[in-house]
Amino acid sequence: MVAAALALLMLPLLRHGRRQGHSRRIFALSLAIAFVLPLSAAGLYLLVGTPAALDGVPSQQQMTSDIDQAIHKLRQHLATHPDDAQGWMLLAQAATDMQQPDEAHDAYGRVLELTPNNATAMVGWAETDATLRQDHLIQGRARTLLEQAVKLQPDNQRALWLLGISQFQAGQYAQAAATWRLLQPLLEPGSKVAQAVAAQIAMADTRTGNAPAEAASTAAAATASAPAGAALTVQVSLAPALKSRLAAGDTLFVYARAEHGPPMPLAVAKLAASRLPATVTLTDAMGMLPQMKLSSVKRVFVGARISHSGQAIPRSGDLEGDAGIVATDRKSPIKIVIDRIHG
Repeated sequence: MVAAALALLMLPLLRHGRRQGHSRRIFALSLAIAFVLPLSAAGLYLLVGTPAALDGVPSQQQMTSDIDQAIHKLRQHLATHPDDAQGWMLLAQAATDMQQPDEAHDAYGRVLELTPNNATAMVGWAETDATLRQDHLIQGRARTLLEQAVKLQPDNQRALWLLGISQFQAGQYAQAAATWRLLQPLLEPGSKVAQAVAAQIAMADTRTGNAPAEAASTAAAATASAPAGAALTVQVSLAPALKSRLAAGDTLFVYARAEHGPPMPLAVAKLAASRLPATVTLTDAMGMLPQMKLSSVKRVFVGARISHSGQAIPRSGDLEGDAGIVATDRKSPIKIVIDRIHG
């Protein structure tokens, strides 16, 4: 199935190569890629635990020097034939498999320039855009492209899944559940994928009618009744030497991320930096995605940052500190002193 799909992608390239007198070289390239390189198992799915069976995406395989050579030839072809949309699509999928989201992102962008209504490229661009972001949020153009992809292809499983994630991240839990319910009939009943999607719908349903996760992560929410699952109490203070750098409107982020794995926080709290010193409790309810939460790992890195821009992505001049690696079953308070400047 993989070889057949890639062969379909390579047909325009083969025809073009014959016209240019390079059929033998292009044919060798197509064979090298079709038989060694699987279709893209999107990087975002690996990061957030997406069921790999959505749309029949196979598991990622070990890359070889033969693939590197084949991809190099494909890049050379595109350098001389930049209007080959199918070639850009193949490069985008290959770069995703090779864990090169920056190149995949650019390649999907070129596909969209050449074929603006290409739903596959829309989904691919959104996936790689989220992968490149430190916070892995699906917003802005990525969200818009997913909405367009669903309109063009209402049965596009990846588009529905990612659109639901974007809605969940934005605290739109009812919308996320509704989007994922559109995905359910497209899945094999009783399959592991269907069960996983059902669990995520249940997670969204439990949050429907509640405040978004970001608002629930304030200090007031931290002092509420004891939550279920893992809970880490973090006491944050600002070093005296940096108090002069605190400005009105600064935002404090307190977060925990897995010791090993993607940089996306498993729990994050956001509050006004003017409330320092502050005590925050990080819990499973503060996860950014349904399947990623504190109790899913044994050890996490706990840090705090004062953002002058109010954005989660670190910028030069932000103030930060951390407590290093701690166990998620820790009961005693974790103390963090924000004592350095992000460079």
